[in-house]
Parts: sequence; structure tokens; C-alpha cells
Amino acid sequence: MSEAEDRLGLYIHWPYCARICPYCDFNVYKAANGTPGTLLDALLADLSAWRDRIGQRRLASVHFGGGTPSLMAPSAVAAILERADALFGIEPGAEIGLETNPNEADRFEGLAGAGIERVSLGVQALDDASLKALGRDHDAAAGLAAFETARRLFKRVSLDLIYAREGQSPSDWERELSTAVELEPDHLSAYQLTIEPGTAFQKRLDRGELVPPVEDAAADMFEITQDLTEAAGLPAYEVSNHASRAAQQSVHNRLYWEGADWIGIGPGAHSRVGAAKTGGRLAAEAARKPADYIAGAASGAAQVTEILSPRDEAVERTLMGLRLVLEGIRPARIEALTGVSVDMESAVGLCVQGVLNEGPGGRLHLTRRGRIFADRIAEMIAPA
Repeated sequence: MSEAEDRLGLYIHWPYCARICPYCDFNVYKAANGTPGTLLDALLADLSAWRDRIGQRRLASVHFGGGTPSLMAPSAVAAILERADALFGIEPGAEIGLETNPNEADRFEGLAGAGIERVSLGVQALDDASLKALGRDHDAAAGLAAFETARRLFKRVSLDLIYAREGQSPSDWERELSTAVELEPDHLSAYQLTIEPGTAFQKRLDRGELVPPVEDAAADMFEITQDLTEAAGLPAYEVSNHASRAAQQSVHNRLYWEGADWIGIGPGAHSRVGAAKTGGRLAAEAARKPADYIAGAASGAAQVTEILSPRDEAVERTLMGLRLVLEGIRPARIEALTGVSVDMESAVGLCVQGVLNEGPGGRLHLTRRGRIFADRIAEMIAPA
């Protein structure tokens, strides 16, 4: 394995939220009394089961996601980190990250004391009307104040925003993003709003109550994002993620994009371990409902595992890897790992169209124009 593929990450899914945002399609549940302590026991048991399953490998990153993991008690965060270190060993300088909302700013000090060194702050918008429409329970002033508090308490902070919102014009987004980059964040995630099946937004769209920006306007907003972030010294290193320097990039997310290994604990968490050339890539998914997960962890059956087919592994590596702006994918490496090749005939055609480039070492990466169609292009060159 390469150094990237040999690394291991740990993802912890905390499924509870104070409220469910109408655009969210993650595995989340309204916070309820009486469950968090029991869930912590299940998380620790599941972590031990993973140690038995794959042996000891040091962790390059630990990431708490959800849901709203900043609702966790700092003592619970510390307990998971302590158990992870005892079972696997956390590398010196490993990224220890957590996703949080601005209205949990009063918990930041405790989370930092528990061992969190990087946070992704879900500010999402910088005007109150948009925040209300997105179902957020903070206002713009609280978002900005939380960002400053986070920057004081944590080594690294990502400012997370959503664009192409209902009623938003390219000029609206340009003003908003200009305000964001003036804060001089070291990392910024700018995600285009997508209407996911099963969400409250999808139901509103079906009823004709939601009118997102047209595709051309969304494309203009993407171009504005590239221009403003590059000018501010925050170039894209992934389709939706920007960093001031390599040390500020998300280590945990890079594990996904680079096809490295990670184990996931918590309701609905996914895992990928191993490569085809070493006997197959293990895929696992935890039980989605918290009660089922807790019961499964107690009996050692919280996870359902399978071995990916070589084709499925090759497709995943193509879809994820192509999102990296500079590195992209190495088709020869994918074929060496899986025995399956990407569609080079389609790739050549896309290079001619100017949405894909071939770089040093036979790498394929998206051009700036191609990033707008990243998912579509990845599907076109993925193994049939």
C-alpha cells in the first residue's frame, strides 16, 4: 500500500440533533432524554469489536460527525478518545475533529479540554432570513461570534457555508462570501445546496413551495466561489473545500477521497478497510436506528459487513478520488488494486472537451470548468 492507503481513520456518528434541518438527509434523530449514556456504552463496545476485527493500527484521524456531536458531553468525547488510543493508538499530531453548530459555543471550551483540536463550524449562511429558511436555530451574529470563539479555543477551524439557496442570486452570494473570506479563515467549505430525496425540502419542492436557483445561476455562484477564494489565498483542494495551506486541509476527509481506510462507529456509520489486492476491501454499515445499534453492540452484531466486488471498489475509488482538485485519480493504481480499469476512452474524450486533464504519472484530474460537473464526469469514466 502507499502511505496514504496505509493510514486509518476513525469516524464516530452521533445521530442526535436539537432540531432536524429541512435539507439534511443524514441519519439523524431528534435528541431524546435517556439515550446518550447508553449510546456511549455501545460506541465503546463497537470500537472494541473493530479492534478484534482488524487488529491494531494507529489512527491518523478521529472525527466526530452526525447529527450534532457538539451535543455530546465533553466527558463522553474524552472517553471515546481514551478508548481509541488504548485500543489502536492515536498518532502524535493526529487530527481530532468535530462538527459543531454556532449555538453550542458555550460548550467549546469543554470540547477543547476533552481533546478536540479541529472543528467544522456549521455557520451555513450569514443572513438571518436564509438561516431561518434553512431551519437553523442561530442567527448571523451568533454564527460570527461562534467563529471567533472557536478560533480562540481550537487549533484549526473550518467555516462551513451553503450556497445556491432559494431566492439567492449570484450577487447575493458574492457579497456573503466576501464577508466570509474577510474573516480570514484557514479553511472554508462551500457546499452547493442539493435537494435530497426524502428531506423536507424535497417534499416542499414536490408541492411547488420551493424554487431553488436555476442551474446557470448555481454555476455562476460556483465560479464566484473559485474567484473569491483564490484571491483570498484559499484555493480549492477539493471540489467544495478550500484551505490556506496543506496543513489546514481536512485529514479525515482526505482519507475518504484518497481511498484510505476508516472505521465508523455509531448508528448508520460506514467503514472501508483493506484493498482488493490483499483479499478484498471490507465494507461495513452499522444499524441505522439508535435502539438497534445499541442492542447490536451489546451482542457484537452492530455492524453488517461484506466484501466489495472489484468493480464496486474501482467505482468508489474513481468517484471519490476525482474530487481532489490537484491529485485526482491514477487509473493505473486503481487497476493495480482492483483488476478493473476506468473508461479511458471516455476520459480521453473529456480531456478533449476541456473538463478533464491528464497530469504527471498518468493522473486524471478535473479542470476548473470540469469541477462544476464533478459527479457527472466521475460517473462517465467509472468502470461500467
